[in-house]
Amino acid sequence: MRVDKFLKVSRLIKRRTLAKEVADQGRILVNGQPAKASSTVKPGDEMMIRFGQRVVMVSVDRLQETTRKEEAAMMYTILKEEKVGSAE
Repeated sequence: MRVDKFLKVSRLIKRRTLAKEVADQGRILVNGQPAKASSTVKPGDEMMIRFGQRVVMVSVDRLQETTRKEEAAMMYTILKEEKVGSAE
């Protein structure tokens, strides 16, 4: 499954276009490698996403083409979540 579609279906990012922009800015790593929106993810992959001042590390548990809101969180496991402070 494409990175941008996974992020949208899993509801980590609300819109696929926004997921594509985040990937194009180099703010997504899959297994430690920079990922484009068209990169593929599979169960077992680790994904790091940088949201402004926050970094979230997730493990991909399963892939689904569509999912209900209640089931979206079962597609991934949050491994680590931390705030990244600006250097002052």
